[in-house]
Amino acid sequence: TTLRWRKTCLNTPAECMYYCKILYVSVTMKHTPPVLPQIPPFDFKPEPYQVRGLYRLLDIRKHNCNPMTMKVTYYKKPVFINQGYMQWLWDVDGRRYLDLFAGIVTVSVGHCNPKVTETAEKQLRRLWHTTAIYVNPQMQEYAEKLASLLPDPLKVVYFTNSGSEANDLAVLMARLHTGNFDVITLRGSYHGGSPQAMGLTSNTQYKYPVPSSMGCHNTMCPDVFRGLWGGSHCRDSPVQTIRECSCSPGHCQANDMYIRELKEMFATTVPSRIAAFFTEPIQGIGGAVQFSKNYLKDTYQLVREKGGICIADEVQTGFGRTGSHFWGFQGHNVLPDMVTMAKGIANGFPMGAVVTTAEIARSFAKGVHFNTFGGNPLACAVASSVLDTIKEDKMQENSAEVGTYLLTELAKLRDKYEIIGDVRGKGLLIGVEMVKDKASRDPLPSEAMAEIFEDTKDMGVLIGKGGLYGQTFRIKPPMCITKDDADFFLAVFNQAVHNYMERR
Repeated sequence: TTLRWRKTCLNTPAECMYYCKILYVSVTMKHTPPVLPQIPPFDFKPEPYQVRGLYRLLDIRKHNCNPMTMKVTYYKKPVFINQGYMQWLWDVDGRRYLDLFAGIVTVSVGHCNPKVTETAEKQLRRLWHTTAIYVNPQMQEYAEKLASLLPDPLKVVYFTNSGSEANDLAVLMARLHTGNFDVITLRGSYHGGSPQAMGLTSNTQYKYPVPSSMGCHNTMCPDVFRGLWGGSHCRDSPVQTIRECSCSPGHCQANDMYIRELKEMFATTVPSRIAAFFTEPIQGIGGAVQFSKNYLKDTYQLVREKGGICIADEVQTGFGRTGSHFWGFQGHNVLPDMVTMAKGIANGFPMGAVVTTAEIARSFAKGVHFNTFGGNPLACAVASSVLDTIKEDKMQENSAEVGTYLLTELAKLRDKYEIIGDVRGKGLLIGVEMVKDKASRDPLPSEAMAEIFEDTKDMGVLIGKGGLYGQTFRIKPPMCITKDDADFFLAVFNQAVHNYMERR
C-alpha cells in the first residue's frame, strides 16, 4: 500500500508514522483498522531536536539526576519533550501531544505564551535579580495587583519559590500567631515534600520513615464518592456522584457525618486549642476530590472555636482554574485567614506566595524573615503578566465553559463504561476515577490504569494520575484549550477505554 502525503495535511511526519504503524498492524493481523481520533490542526512548526541521542538522555537521567525521576517517567516508553506552545507539546521526533496535565497543573496560560514570553524577555534585559532589601518596582507592583484579587483583610503578601515553601511558612506563621502547635489536614491531602509540608501531607507514597508529623493530624476526608457517606447532591460540580441520596433540600446528611468525625477528632486526638486547619478547596494529587458543600464552612467555624486559623492551599485551585471563581475557597463561601499559592501563579516559573492579614503579619514580625529569591523581579514580572493574560484572554471564563463541557461529556462515558466510577471537578480541574465495578467502587488495578494511560498517550494526549491508589485520571490542562481540543481528548479517551475493555 502506498500512503501519499496531502498538501493540506498539518500532521508532522512523526504523527503520520504513528497512523501508518496502526494501519500496518491492522492489515497484517487481518483486523479492520480502527478509526483513530484525528488531532486538531495547529499552525506552529517546532524547532528540530539535534543535540543528543535519546538513550544518552536516559543514561544521564539514570546516573546524574535524582534517582526517583526514573520511577516517575509515567510511561513504558518515556516521552522526550522538546518544545511547547500554548496547549501543545512536541517530542524530540516532532510528534505533537495535547497537554492536559500542564506540567502538573502549573502551566496556567499556555506553554511559552507569547504575552508572558515577551514580558520575560524585556525583564531579562532590564534586571534579573536584586534582593528585597532594595525596593524594585516589579515586586511592589505585583504584590499590590495580587492582593487586589483577594478579599479583605487578606492583603499582606510573602513571596516564596514553591508551594512547599509557602505551606511551610504558613504553618510557622499560624503557630506563632495563635500560640498553639497542632495542625489538622484531610486524609489523602498533598501539601508538599519539604520536611514540614510532609507532615501536612496525608498520602503514604510521599512519606519517609523519619519524624515528619510534627504536630500535624489528619481527619477523615469528606469524599462523597469513595468515602463512607455521600449522595447525588453533595458537591459543587456540574456532575454529581452516582450514589443515591435521600436528603431533604438544603440538608446534607453526609456532611453531618463527616463533621461528626471531625468533632470526634477534636475530642480525642488534639489539645483543646489548635493552630490551624489546612486544606485544598479541591484535592489535587488526591484525585480532584470534592467535599460536601457545607463542609469547609462548618469546619472553619469549629476550628476558630478551638483558637485556630484556617488556611486555604490554592496551589492547584487558584488563578481562575475552577471557572466559577478566581480562588477555590470562594466556591465554598468561606474566608480563610491565610492563602498559599504556587504553580500557575507564574505559568511554570518557580514562584509561590502566602497572603494573609495584617494582624497575623504583625505576629510574625517578632523575628526576621528573609527570602533571597522570593519577590525576584523577573518572577514578579512574569507573574504579573500571567494575571494580565488571564484577564485579557478571559481564561477563567474559558475554564468554566470548556471545563463544564468536558465534565458533562465525560459523565456520558461514565454511564457508558462500568469501569468509570466517578467524574468530578469544576472548570479545568477534573478527575475521572476508575473502578473495577460501580457496585464495589474498588480501585481499578494499576496495571489496567497503565494500559489506558499508555494508549491515551499513544493517540496524542497527555493526562495525569492521582488518588490514594493511583486510580484517578487527572485532566488539568492549560486554561487556553478549546472545545475542539476537548472533543479530541474525549474521542481518544473513549477509544482507550474501549480498547482496554476489548482486551479484557
